[in-house]
Amino acid sequence: MIEQYVWDLQEVDERQVAVVGGKGAHLGGLSRIEGIRVPGGFCVTTDAFRRIMAEAPSIDDRLDQLSRLNPDDREAVRTLSAQIRQTIEAIAVPGDLAAAITRALAQLGEQAAYAVRSSATAEDLPTASFAGQQDTYLNVVGAAAILQHVSRCWASLFTERAVTYRQRNGIDHRTVHMAVVVQQMVFPHAAGILFTADPVTGNRKVATVDAGFGLGEALVSGLVNPDVFKVRHGEVVAKAIAAKQRAVHALAAGGTQEVAIEVQRQEQPALTDAQVVRLVQLGRRIEAHFGRPQDIEWCLVDDGFQIVQSRPITTLFPIPETGDQANHVYVSVGHGQMMTDPMKPLGLSMWQLTAMVPMHEAGGRLFVDVTRRLASPASRAGLLDVIGRGDPLTRDALETVLDRDDFVPSLPDAGPGGPPGGGASAPIETDPAIVTELIERSQVSIAALERDIRTKTGPALFDFLLEAFEEHKRVLSDPLSMQAIMAGMEATWWLNDKLQEWLGEKNAADTLTLSAPDNVTSEMGLALLDVADVIRPQSEVVAFLQGVEDEGFLDELAKFAGGTEARDAIEAYLDRYGMRCVGEIDITRPRWRERPTTLVPVILDNVRNFEAGAAERRFEQGRQKAQKKEQDVLSRLRALPDGEQKADEAKRMIDRVRTFIGYREYPKYGIVRRYFVYKRALLEEAERLAQAGVLPEMEDVFYLTFQEFHDAVRSNQVDDQLIQQRKDAFRSYHALTPPRVLTSDGEAVTGAYRRDDVPAGALIGLPVSAGTIEGRARVILDMAEADLEAGDILVTPFTDPSWSPLFVGIAGLVTEVGGLMTHGAVIAREYGLPAVVGVEQATRLIRDGQRIRVHGTDGYVEILP
Repeated sequence: MIEQYVWDLQEVDERQVAVVGGKGAHLGGLSRIEGIRVPGGFCVTTDAFRRIMAEAPSIDDRLDQLSRLNPDDREAVRTLSAQIRQTIEAIAVPGDLAAAITRALAQLGEQAAYAVRSSATAEDLPTASFAGQQDTYLNVVGAAAILQHVSRCWASLFTERAVTYRQRNGIDHRTVHMAVVVQQMVFPHAAGILFTADPVTGNRKVATVDAGFGLGEALVSGLVNPDVFKVRHGEVVAKAIAAKQRAVHALAAGGTQEVAIEVQRQEQPALTDAQVVRLVQLGRRIEAHFGRPQDIEWCLVDDGFQIVQSRPITTLFPIPETGDQANHVYVSVGHGQMMTDPMKPLGLSMWQLTAMVPMHEAGGRLFVDVTRRLASPASRAGLLDVIGRGDPLTRDALETVLDRDDFVPSLPDAGPGGPPGGGASAPIETDPAIVTELIERSQVSIAALERDIRTKTGPALFDFLLEAFEEHKRVLSDPLSMQAIMAGMEATWWLNDKLQEWLGEKNAADTLTLSAPDNVTSEMGLALLDVADVIRPQSEVVAFLQGVEDEGFLDELAKFAGGTEARDAIEAYLDRYGMRCVGEIDITRPRWRERPTTLVPVILDNVRNFEAGAAERRFEQGRQKAQKKEQDVLSRLRALPDGEQKADEAKRMIDRVRTFIGYREYPKYGIVRRYFVYKRALLEEAERLAQAGVLPEMEDVFYLTFQEFHDAVRSNQVDDQLIQQRKDAFRSYHALTPPRVLTSDGEAVTGAYRRDDVPAGALIGLPVSAGTIEGRARVILDMAEADLEAGDILVTPFTDPSWSPLFVGIAGLVTEVGGLMTHGAVIAREYGLPAVVGVEQATRLIRDGQRIRVHGTDGYVEILP
């Protein structure tokens, strides 16, 4: 039927995205909101687009080719997408379709001016805005011109930028269809964009208005700087009026042109404060209708606002749901755990169930609510002290929030929740037997878990696991374990503070902790050097490993001379460390035991860059350097007034730090070992669900919470739609940058170092391992793609314990995330690598292959010419 090709805007709303695309559906929804004026118009539906695509069978082959292209192959994408566009634009609009469009035009006024706008089915969605990916044509006059521009909109589904955007977001080109909105032009005095949440800070209570003269195209295209107004609680709280030298106006015969603005008008505001406040009130009404913050295009015509587009702001970090209206302050868990990537729902819920404090989810990440601890002066000081020693940026962000007008209420004392607030821990003897006992306790508990879980299946497994999680938390909260961890950290802080005060030496503890005993993470890196020693003499094995892609490669090794020994060495390594992986706090991440190919590039780097016996030599060199440093420090202290007393105190603290600092890494190792036991049992249940046809794929359970997984096992049913929604949401979370500190207003607070003691142009970070090193920067985002030479400096977003095998082969470390006691910092000190962490955007500001100088003592990085 002819009618299916054209729908009036008044006939559609957000439920018709599949028919009229995201833009059309939003405009239809807008036109139904009381008090919101939307220029009249109609939609040419996706049925019309499908009909046009069917006219050119050759497009199918080209779409196949397009889906196989690498999005980084810009030239191939450009060429193929241009061919598809040319094909679509060359197709004549069939007579009945042209008649339907012309008839709709006649009802609105055939000789009026129109905006012809693309409206794809995968745009203006909550998780992907696709802003600017397809085309809009303004001031189009006459039926023939409108038909031509409708064809251009269809073709614009295949602009190079739209194709690349879809490929990078994992969206199949065939699943996206194009509708077209034909809308009456308005000729505004002023136009611009309204964000109902601050797009920079994320604050949901601050609206931002960008305004300029004439059509909004001048702002969107970057032709002029806009006036910017910020509105909070119904009043303008900040504004910056720009010198607007040019505007875009409509031409009588169609099209647009740039015009100069008279000098006396250039610095006049495009809107009055009263108009800005009125516009924001309209925006709040639109936001309430759509249920999330909006990016709204508006026009001012005769002192009345018309809305020509509204889409969700997809760049905002979500806010944890609380169910109350109170103010909350959240601290990122991922920054402390060195894993800021999003986690899948099963991973999130498992960490929540095994964590020591309540955790809140937002954007695929976890946060701790520290509002109560900040509200009480006593607990606030302790919290800020502990956080500040670890990560000054998080401390500064919290202080920034505290400086705000009573955002955090003052309470007489702290309530429950939030991480421990620091302060002196209970005394503990400096006795290595304590660490030995703690490790034995953990091993006994894990052995019992492995024994008891074997007989548990079905719903009984989930009941057993809930009990196992309580044991998990009991081991983690063992008072002796907490005392040992704090003893090592406090001794480190004491040494750094006192030796700087007495000897003027920064970060002296970094050298004093080299090759500390009982550090399971640094042992893991050295143990892989021992694996390389077994493989290095076997040329056939080395050649085979260079081409390995299949995870079953260990079974193939026995075919080669020396292969059995090589396999046994790798297997033994996996028995001890195979439960580790990048992002290991997410139980759904593939472990080394599940994906051993991850280790192959690192083993080959070790084969190439080291000689036999390197592990033992490295450890012994570090131990001797620490011993020499201890003698040097103590002799210099004895030369001071009260020197014997100072030396005795320092000696006690050095013994203390070397006794306990290595244990700092063990509890995490214990957690990850337990996680792998849980995971293997859960995957057996997932396999049963998949074999029974309840799940299409075993790993679909990763998109269920622990409780939902439990329900699925009990009922043999899952909600396929829920799993698909979770997959889409998880994909969208990768584009979000989690903040260190997040408020319930949605404000992402990053914090600053506030330092003026670094050279101009240097990148500031946190000094975590002393020394200065120059070398080639290797910017590595995926450990499996590491290709390191001796002397390289690793630059990466974050490193958790799984990265430590790379540390043995590098000369220095720079990360975007991290603190004084996070794993990357601890291992850098263990290996004596100059390291600076918490360097904002390091992987973007430093290019792979550039020469850099890392100042690990003073906390900055220089990019060398």
